[in-house]
Amino acid sequence: MWSIGDTKSRTCAGISRRGFLQVGFSGVLGCSLPQILEAQANSQKANPQKRQMQVLLVWLWGGPSHIDTFDPKPDAPLEYRGPFRTIGTNVPGIQVNEYLPLLSKQADKYALLRSLYHGTNDHGLAGTIALTGKEISGGRVLPSMGSTVARLKGYRPPLSTFVTIGGRMHQGHRPLQGEGGGVLGALYDPFRVEYDEIEGVKIHDITPPEDLTSARLEHRKQFLKALDSAQESLFTHSSADIVNTMYSRAFDLISSKAVHAVFDLDKEKEATRDRYGRYRFGQSCLLGRRLIESGVPFVQVNWSSHVESEEDWGDGGWDMHYRHFEVTQERHMWMLDQSLSALLDDLHQRGLLETTLVVAMGEFGRMPKINEKAGRDHWNNCYTALLAGGGVRGGNVIGSSDAKAEFPASRPTKPADLCLTVYERMGISRTDLLAQSIAPEGDVIEELF
Repeated sequence: MWSIGDTKSRTCAGISRRGFLQVGFSGVLGCSLPQILEAQANSQKANPQKRQMQVLLVWLWGGPSHIDTFDPKPDAPLEYRGPFRTIGTNVPGIQVNEYLPLLSKQADKYALLRSLYHGTNDHGLAGTIALTGKEISGGRVLPSMGSTVARLKGYRPPLSTFVTIGGRMHQGHRPLQGEGGGVLGALYDPFRVEYDEIEGVKIHDITPPEDLTSARLEHRKQFLKALDSAQESLFTHSSADIVNTMYSRAFDLISSKAVHAVFDLDKEKEATRDRYGRYRFGQSCLLGRRLIESGVPFVQVNWSSHVESEEDWGDGGWDMHYRHFEVTQERHMWMLDQSLSALLDDLHQRGLLETTLVVAMGEFGRMPKINEKAGRDHWNNCYTALLAGGGVRGGNVIGSSDAKAEFPASRPTKPADLCLTVYERMGISRTDLLAQSIAPEGDVIEELF
């Protein structure tokens, strides 16, 4: 069985033009021919020794509690602060939750943005706002940050400009609308891979079956050329050239040993894999570092595909309306602490943190006042994001929440501001965004740098 994304066929003839175009355009390549040529030309002119800025977004789907992670309130009433203790960090004046001991020793590497807010407590709508910088309006969805980078920075062979590690995100049975190309189209959706604790890295878009030899792959390529010839009358000359080039790129990617090597975690030392953690999020973070090292401009690591925790038929998301403290202590907190601290350490030791902006956040926080089920409900009025690298001034706190972590007390900040800050780091100006009609309304957070 040949698998290219969601399109499966037992013979080459079974791969429809439409099916292959969907894969070639949205899953594998992520750019148009003019962008490919422009990116290659720019690459040849650029200084090969200069490393370009990259982004690694750690997406904590489900809404982690800000008051139980990076914005604790030890002096608040018990029904707000909860049962966890607060510990100091290696930066005087900055405190975090007691179950983040490794990250507490790295506060000099990151900044905390403690005054984020927006207008909805619905996971899907909030996720779209956080990832795109704007709410859905009249059915119009802006592209996610990664998709915007893919559109404006162009294709970076041999991999996509935007890679997501994790399955498509859902709230129950509803897919998240804001994680892909939006108004730019599926062409700018992320190239997607997953890590499974049993199967390892799953590369749905480019993994051929074991019996597919290079000769058979070439045969399929020739078949598609013949198909192009037979249907050429359906296209303009320029359109046919673009389609043929995209076919060629797709086959190059599928057959590239270099691409497959990036996803081979067995090449890592056992101690490194242990440091990140032998579970989905830990190995996904390690895979994210390998993609950054390979030169992918925008990498997104998803904590989970569903907002719900495993107890609610999800896959371990941060949405816990009951048993919140028990579950986060047993699973979420130490995993986040181990894997995110390993990622920051590893990037720093490899000299990559300076040119890699790491952003860790969810779509909102949790209600500071504990509910009657010993849980915390959704809270969009104030939450926290962690940023490191990419020129971020470590040991820094931007904004603050009030005494109960309910509302911003200083420097209220919108997701649009954070998105624009990411774009600015990537060399994307407001003018660039306005030219594509995809500019969120906000301002760059200058205090981070």
